[in-house]
Formats: sequence, C-alpha cells, structure tokens
Amino acid sequence: MSDLSLDSAQLERYSRHIIMDGVGPAGQRSLLDARVLVVGAGGLGAPAIQYLAAAGVGRLGIVDDDVVERSNLQRQVVHGDSDVGAKKVDSAAEFVAQLNPDVTTETYDQRLTPENATALVAEYDFVVDGSDNFRTRYLVNDACTLAGVPFSHGAIYRFEGQVTTFDGNSPCYRCLFPEAPPEGTVPDCATTGVLGVLPGVVGSIQATETVKYLMGVGESLTGRLLSYDALAMSFEELPIKPNPDCPICGEDGIGSMDDVEYAGSCAVAD
Repeated sequence: MSDLSLDSAQLERYSRHIIMDGVGPAGQRSLLDARVLVVGAGGLGAPAIQYLAAAGVGRLGIVDDDVVERSNLQRQVVHGDSDVGAKKVDSAAEFVAQLNPDVTTETYDQRLTPENATALVAEYDFVVDGSDNFRTRYLVNDACTLAGVPFSHGAIYRFEGQVTTFDGNSPCYRCLFPEAPPEGTVPDCATTGVLGVLPGVVGSIQATETVKYLMGVGESLTGRLLSYDALAMSFEELPIKPNPDCPICGEDGIGSMDDVEYAGSCAVAD
C-alpha cells in the first residue's frame, strides 16, 4: 500500500514527521489511527489538544463541563475572547476543526465520575490527565490502571509543574500519592495564581509523551516524575517506586472501581 494510504495533502502536512528516521509514513499512520482522551480543556489540556491535533491524532476525546471565563485566556490557549461564556469542549472542538481537518473530535460536556470513567477510558488508546483536582486524578488513575490504558499526569502550581506517565501497570498515581491532602489545604490557581506560560510547558511534555507512545519511539517517563521550576528554569527527575500494598496496582489490588469510595474532592480506597 503506497505510503500507508496517506494522501497528497497529508504527505505535505506531516512531511516533517515523515522524513524523520524512526517515524516515517508508518509512524504518522499510527497517529492518524490513534484515539486519545484529554481530561480537561483548561491550562494543561489546551496545549496538549493543540499539539495532538497538529500532530494528526485521528480521534481526540475532550472531557470538561466548564465554560470559558475571561480569566482563563491568560493560559488556556485553545479559547479566545469570543468564546467567553461558551462550553470549553465546544470551543476546543472548534479550534481543532480549524487547525486540522484530519482530526475527529468527540466532546463530553460532563465531569469525569466513577459512573462514567471506565466506559470513557475504554474507548481510547491513551489518556492525558489535565485535571486540576485530586478527585479527578484518582479517577483517571484508577480507571486507566484497571483497564491497562496508559496515561500522562500533569500538575501545575504558581511557578512549578510536574509531569509523568503511567503505563497502566505499576507503579501508578496512588503509589506516588497514596492519599490526597486534606480538602482545602492545597490552594488552586484562582487563589494563588499561576504563570501563564507554565501549563504550556507541562502540557506540551504530556503531548510529547502521548505522541511517542503512539508512534512507539523513545523512552517514556514511566517510573519517573519530572519536576519543573520555571523561576530557576530547571528540571529535576525523581524515581517513582511501585507500592506492593497499593490498593489499585499492588499485589492484592482491587479489580473494580466499584470497590473504591470517592468522597468530596479526594478519593480513598476502601
């Protein structure tokens, strides 16, 4: 099959991928055939959506139940001033449609919940977690780990960010953070602020991890937490060790999300 069925427009659009050793037409075809779910169309989700769409990921799912506010525009780069008041999933889908007609967008104007997480994750090859609260992060981790679906975790705070990738096995996010901090002890961006360009760095790394996985190239951040300090312009890498007693990926881990209690803004295993 000539050029793995890439048409002339695709050969031109993705030419800088196709000429790369280790990528080529086969690597680009794998992106076009891939399905990626992005949880959150905010600070982290926005740059991830941008670059995944530009790279030609064929199906992008976007989960978010929020609307665009003017204060979002300092960092959430898939939304514009004319989108204020619109659903974030609709604004993000419109951005993707204008950027790349090869990409089909599935929008989910809803929160990720224990009731829908398993079914949503099952539809995708990779998940990008761009959420901003511990409850959703545990939901993503549990649904992905139990289903064996790899995902990228990102988080930001003022001038600092962190990112890692979990491959659906061990270790998982609960090995890194066994329990959420008490509710109200970790302030959010609305309270403490965040450097506008910071999520661009972290979200772009998440997109990079996604693309590498889908094309089967390079090494992922699995087992490593990459910490970024924008003020010092420095990166630090920390190992993530599997926890044999982890309630999700440990030796005696649970087999279903039905066995996990999610309360308030955090999630705790029974």
